[in-house]
Amino acid sequence: MEKIFDTHAHYDSHKFDSDRDELLASMPDRGIAYILNPGCELDSSRTAIALAERHPFVYAAVGVHPEDCQDWEDSHVDILRALADHPKVKAIGEIGLDYYWKENPPRELQQHVLRAQMALAEELDLPVIIHDREAHADSMAIVRDFPHVRGVFHCYSGAVEQAKELMDLGWMISFTGSITYKNARRALEVIAALPMDRMMLETDAPYMTPVPHRGRRNDSSYIPFMAEKMAEIKSLPVEDVIRQTRENGLRFFRIPE
Repeated sequence: MEKIFDTHAHYDSHKFDSDRDELLASMPDRGIAYILNPGCELDSSRTAIALAERHPFVYAAVGVHPEDCQDWEDSHVDILRALADHPKVKAIGEIGLDYYWKENPPRELQQHVLRAQMALAEELDLPVIIHDREAHADSMAIVRDFPHVRGVFHCYSGAVEQAKELMDLGWMISFTGSITYKNARRALEVIAALPMDRMMLETDAPYMTPVPHRGRRNDSSYIPFMAEKMAEIKSLPVEDVIRQTRENGLRFFRIPE
């Protein structure tokens, strides 16, 4: 079987506290060759790096998530810059905007934090991992303000037209287990419309578990369920989808195979 790249998984989550390292150690025997673990604030960014140090096939991204930016200080850019100097850090992320929850930090603060981290990514010539929930217009406006930054919209839920604009800007689109859900019509339309060399697969573990395991804790071994759905939509063998999305992830994160 083709080796798999899970391009976005949160093994720093407390939901893995009981078996984190044992579970990760089992992944190569289950066909998982690469995992990218993004941070969501400074502590989880440090944990992502520590996991990458312990497991050769795990890589990290560092960043402050919009839901976790309430304590942001501009000096945190210097901390992220130092963390990003680690050789296994391959992106700035997970960063972005989230207007879904009323209790989230103010929109103006979220935008300020996103811009600061986009500027850091441009300075360091690193790609970004974008979280965009109910904030697409503002997310796209900020992306357009940084034409030299490339990134991926993870767990993509937007329309085909928006995905094509991102593609024109040189960006990637990534999909989770949500593409196996009954209400996944828009995501399936995007997959049908985009070329295979611009899409990646991710679990967003421990969240977004695909059917038929929805409701359980997600992990990287469930990627084949998303690959099967993408293969069905694109009329391709599953092995081709796994190989292409792996190659896309390696190219995007500049990881040698």
